[in-house]
Order: sequence, then structure tokens, then C-alpha cells
Amino acid sequence: MTLRVGLIVNPFAGLGGAVGLKGSDGAETVREALQRGAQAQAAARAARALAAAICSNKFELLTWAGEMGEASCQSAGLPCTVVGSGQHPSTSADTRLAAAALRNKGVDILLFAGGDGTARDIYDAVGESLPVLGIPAGCKMHSAVYAVNPEAAGHLLAELARGELVGLIDADVRDIDEQAFRDGVVRARHYGTLKVPSSSRFIQQVKCGGREQEDLQVNEIAAWVVESLEPGVTYAMGSGSTVAEVMTQLGLPNTLLGVDIIRDGEVIHADVTATELLVACEQEDVKAAGVKAVVTVIGGQGHLLGRGNQQFSPDVVRTIGLDNFLILASRLKLETLQGRPLLVDSGDATLDQQLCGFVSVITGYEDRVLYRVAVDASLQEK
Repeated sequence: MTLRVGLIVNPFAGLGGAVGLKGSDGAETVREALQRGAQAQAAARAARALAAAICSNKFELLTWAGEMGEASCQSAGLPCTVVGSGQHPSTSADTRLAAAALRNKGVDILLFAGGDGTARDIYDAVGESLPVLGIPAGCKMHSAVYAVNPEAAGHLLAELARGELVGLIDADVRDIDEQAFRDGVVRARHYGTLKVPSSSRFIQQVKCGGREQEDLQVNEIAAWVVESLEPGVTYAMGSGSTVAEVMTQLGLPNTLLGVDIIRDGEVIHADVTATELLVACEQEDVKAAGVKAVVTVIGGQGHLLGRGNQQFSPDVVRTIGLDNFLILASRLKLETLQGRPLLVDSGDATLDQQLCGFVSVITGYEDRVLYRVAVDASLQEK
């Protein structure tokens, strides 16, 4: 029997990440992101998922016209049936309309590319009436309905198409107040649940916040990082509370949910975009003195790159080099991963593969551990 797959792409998902807007909800934010030079990635990420899912043509694709799905099918070289079209530019209402229409066409699973706002639209339209699977394309993605990267979504879809036994779980849809997020406040709430194929290898976990008992470990991590900073070296300080503690101990203002550039105890450029960060890293005097990045890990999910820190674009990561990344995570945070590897979803599948392996993670004062980096949890088993 052929698996009937419905595909929806939110073409504007993730636009705000690399340009420092912390999200892309709302027409005004989309316009500002495009004015800042943001490049749409969702359609290409959906095409990557479809390309990874090709398996003897055992699934049939139904989708929405243009950039809301049809273009991704064409890019992956897969035939599709277009069942409707929306406005241009598309809106959240178009996402809800498409989801309901594809459900009514009898699809077996709804595949969608977007972020937490898109997941909310899918939930509003179809609830738990059919299985869904998210292709990660947004900025935040706190929800547990997404694969860890586009290829993981494709592999899981292929397993379903081959008739392998794949369970279903109720996965949380979570979203945050984007305006509060831009002001440095994370205000997330549970929105509902969607039925998602179950896979510890391919599906990301719900983001976990910090715990009080982490405070001492985070303070010790920050103290060692502060002592280790080198004169003349430029540091790109990533988002998150662990990196924020480093900035606090340095006595510097910090963009909690952005990337700041510092050197010799001063903020050189605050809340940079991916382009601004790349330009800064490529300056001859900066390269000569050295460039490093300071990043942390998302608790529960384990993402190192690709969730909330898209300013570290593939070009930026290649320029800095993963060996020059200071990775900070308390032992308690690593324990929440329950042995799963750190995950990378940079937007460049080739780079993600190159980043796989073991990295040194700073877990306390003069305390490091080696931890595996992978594109999905399968490497944990080898």
C-alpha cells in the first residue's frame, strides 16, 4: 500500500534567526527580515527531507501550490499532486487552510516545514486527527514535533513508507512570546499535543529550562572561561543563560538571546546578524589575532547549532572552525540528554557531517568532558 503524504511549507519560517530578529511571526517581522537580507531556507530544507525519503516510490505526495510545497517537491525531483493554493505572500491562515484540506484528502501523515508558530497552526487545523511530522525550519523550535534535522525527517518518512513498525506518541506543541523573546525574556507555554511518529534517533525532545542546582556549576564554568580568555582574541558570545553568566562575570552587557562580539573586555558589536558576524571574523587583523566562539547546549534537546543561534551560519562556522568553539554545558544539563549526542543542524548537511565526532565540553572549573556530536541519535548506538 502506498503511503499518502501531505506536505506544507511555511516559506517564511526561520527568516528572523540569522538576522537577529529571534523569530519571524507576523508580516511586519517578515518584511524587516527580508530588508535585512534574510534568505528563505524552509523550501530548501523541505526538499532535503524529501530527497532523503526516496524509497522505491512507495509514497504519494499531495501538497499546496508554489513555495508552500510544490516547489520543494520539484526541487527534490518528486512528482506531486497540488490540491490548492493560498495568498502570496502566504499567511498562517493559508497554513491552516492547507492542513485541513490535506487531511480531508485522506493523507496518512502530514509533513510540514516551519517553526513553533507553524506547529501551532497545524494543531489549530487538524489537532490529533492524524499523524504529523515537522521538518525543522524555524528559529526557536521548542516543540517536540520536529525531526532533529531535515534528513532525519526524510529517513523517518522512508521507514513509514517501507511499512516498518513506527510507533506514535503525543508530542508537545510549545511556543513563546516573540516580543518578550526579543526583549530577552523566554516566556514559553504548552499549546497542545500532536501525534508524531516515535523515534529516539530522529525526533527532537522538548526544550528544558535550567534548574536551580545548576547554578553553582554554571558559575564555575563561567569563572574558568573568564580566566581563559586570551588578550587580542575576538570572541563571538552565543545565546543562552550559561554564556550570559560569562558576560555577567566580565561585567559586560549581554544579549541573552543573540550573539555579541567581544575583545579585551569590551563589547565590539552587540546582537549581530550572521552577515555581520562573518564580516567581523574575516577581517585580516581579527583573523591574525584569532577568533573563537562561546556557545552552550540547549537543555533536553541537545542542539549545539541550528536552534536559536542561526547567526552561526555555515560560513561563520567554517571561518571560525569547530576547534575554536568553546562549548559550555553543566554536567546536569548533559545528564538530561540521557546519553544522546549533541546535535548539529547548521543548514548545510555536508558541514553537519564534518562536525560529527567528539568535542571537548567545559562542564566546570578546570573540568571538561568529551562528548559526541552527531546529526541524529543513531551514532550513539555504534
